[in-house]
Amino acid sequence: MERLLAIWVEALCEEAPDGSTLRDYSALLDALTILCPFTEPVRLGLLALPVRGPSRFFGGEEAVLAAVAQTVRDVTGHEPSLGVADGLFCAEVAARRGLVIVPGATEQFRRSLSLKVLGRKDVATTCQRLGLHTVGSFADLEPARVAERFNKHALALHRVARGESPELGGQRDLKLVKRLRQLRGENGVGEEQMGFFGQRGAGDDRAEAAAHRVRRRLGADAVVVASLRGGRVPEDRATLVPWGSPPSGARDSAPWPGQLRAPSPATTLAHPVAVQLRDGGDHQIVMGSRGFLSETPGVLLFSNQMRRDVVWHAGPWPLMERWWSLDRRRAHLQVLLATGEALLLTAESSRWWLVGIYD
Repeated sequence: MERLLAIWVEALCEEAPDGSTLRDYSALLDALTILCPFTEPVRLGLLALPVRGPSRFFGGEEAVLAAVAQTVRDVTGHEPSLGVADGLFCAEVAARRGLVIVPGATEQFRRSLSLKVLGRKDVATTCQRLGLHTVGSFADLEPARVAERFNKHALALHRVARGESPELGGQRDLKLVKRLRQLRGENGVGEEQMGFFGQRGAGDDRAEAAAHRVRRRLGADAVVVASLRGGRVPEDRATLVPWGSPPSGARDSAPWPGQLRAPSPATTLAHPVAVQLRDGGDHQIVMGSRGFLSETPGVLLFSNQMRRDVVWHAGPWPLMERWWSLDRRRAHLQVLLATGEALLLTAESSRWWLVGIYD
C-alpha cells in the first residue's frame, strides 16, 4: 500500500458563497503540483501526494513536510495539518491529528482507531453492542460473520479495517475534478479516453486534470501518448504524439508488403542497442547475401559483456526498402533467451541491434 502525505486545510473544507474556496483550493493544488506532479485533489480541504518520490528529491520526509506546509501558508494564509501513513484512509486520519506514522506502523495505528472514524454510525453502534470498540476488533471478524450481521456497506468498511482497501468508498469527491476543470476553462479539451471495458472513473479524471496542468506549464509536447502509423516493422510504426491531439481522419490503408506480422514487441526502443550474435563456438554470426544466417544463434552478447544463451530463434526476415532512392537492407530475427526474455533483433550495416522486447 502506497505511503501518502495528506494535507488537511480546515479553512478550505467549507464552500464560500462567492466561490473563493474553490479558487483557493485550485491555486493550492497548482502550487503543490510544482513540488510533486502526482498531487491529487481528494475533496475540498484535503489533498494527498505520494511521499516516497518527493522525499528522495528534497532529502527526507521532514523536508517534504516543511516544503508543503510553507507552500500552503504562502498560497492560502492558513496553517495546514499534515499526516503521513499508508493508504488514503489512514493518511487522512493522521493528517487530522497531525501525526506522521513511521514506516511499518500503519497497521498498528489503524487497528487502534475508534470505529467512529469509519464514518458509519449504525456500524459503530452495532459493534459496540457486540463489545467491539476499535477498528482492529472489527477487522478480526470473519468476512462471513460481517456479511451475516451487516449489509454490503459494512463489508466495504471491513476491507478497509483489514487493510485490504486503501480508502473509504465516499472519501473522495468524484465531482471535484470536473469543477476544477470548469473553473480553469478546460471543458471539452482533448478526446475522452475510455477504460479497458469502456468505463470512465475518478482516476481517469484525475489523470486528465494532471495532464492538462503539465501541458499548460511545459507546452503542448510535454505530455505525449503512443500511437501507431504505417510501416513494415514495429520500430517504424510506433510513434509519440502530443496528448489530446485530434485523431487523424486518414487511415493508413497501404499494403506494406513485407510487414512483420504479429505478435509485435510490447516495447520498441527509440535508440537501438548494439549487440553481438554468436554461435555455440563463440563465432560472429553474419547475414549472407541471400538472407541466411552463417550459423545457428547460440549466444547474445551485450555491450557491457553480459552474455545470454539463445535457446530458440525465428527468422530472419530480410527487408529491402526504397531501392529506387535509398538502398536500405535490413533483416529481423526473433530470439528467446535461456532466462525467458523474448527479443527482436535487426541486422543492418553488418551489425546486430536490439530493437524490441516482448512481454
